[in-house]
Amino acid sequence: MSPNGSDRSPRRPMRRKLLQAMTAGLVLATATGCTWEDFPRLGMPTPTTEEAPRILSLWQGSWAAALATGVLVWGLILWSAFFHRRSRTKVEVPPQTRYNMPIEALYTVVPLIIVSVLFYFTARDESKLLDTSKKPDLTVNVVGFQWSWCFNYIENVDGSTGDAKTDENLDAIPTKWKKQFPDNAGGVYTCGTPGDKNPQTGNPGPTLWLPEGKTVRFVLTSRDVIHSFWVVPFLMKQDVIPGHTNVFQVTPNQEGTFLGKCAELCGVDHSRMLFNVKVVSQERYEQHLKELAEKGQTGYVPAGIEQTQHEKDREVNQL
Repeated sequence: MSPNGSDRSPRRPMRRKLLQAMTAGLVLATATGCTWEDFPRLGMPTPTTEEAPRILSLWQGSWAAALATGVLVWGLILWSAFFHRRSRTKVEVPPQTRYNMPIEALYTVVPLIIVSVLFYFTARDESKLLDTSKKPDLTVNVVGFQWSWCFNYIENVDGSTGDAKTDENLDAIPTKWKKQFPDNAGGVYTCGTPGDKNPQTGNPGPTLWLPEGKTVRFVLTSRDVIHSFWVVPFLMKQDVIPGHTNVFQVTPNQEGTFLGKCAELCGVDHSRMLFNVKVVSQERYEQHLKELAEKGQTGYVPAGIEQTQHEKDREVNQL
């Protein structure tokens, strides 16, 4: 019992628990596996394409806006809880404020402004990232299927004859994109299984080879259900949809072998839909394509499900 007859002892354990929780939160925030150099990326890997820094900047800006909003809201909550507590004011029921138009207008307008700003930067960056007006240096048709990936290299390769523009295996790709294929591109392919492994790293899945410093256009098609093509350090992913072709372009600017995965829950073995992306010099890339041709992996594997009529009509309207 306190001198004035009131029992304040229950507050002390509560304060002690609050202090312990704050200490634990501080430890969790500081004792992570990230180094100081990694912290500014806020969990994102080091970008390895020319386009990825734009995505990283959008990610960091979104975090900054969320943190600023959070600090403001938390500050107002703590301020009101501390300065208007009953033990300080001795008031059982504080004055009630109703129909305060300036305050109501404020908490209506401010969220609209926040959402509008985030929408502007997202739309601006999305239009840049999905811009395919630049002619690519090479094109790869990525084929998703349960439970792995195939990669059709739309290239002129010695030892491979044919024409990607008329190849029946590529009928799933819209004419809009096939028109931009190289002439008389016989092509080569790599087709994987979940049990494949990269011989250098031991990482599971097939390996897609790309040349450093060259703009690659990914044409994404599916044979069965919706998948998602995600090369983690490219900071870019897009859905692979049956009957609908998605396209995007990137320019790898760092050599190395990077992890890729399916980012769309596509069935029982979704977790095994892994692959690798090996970025090498132009000379080594061309040598790899010749090696595929020598192995007999010439031509193209079926790209997937034919376009839906809706997509065919949409393409006609765009031409």
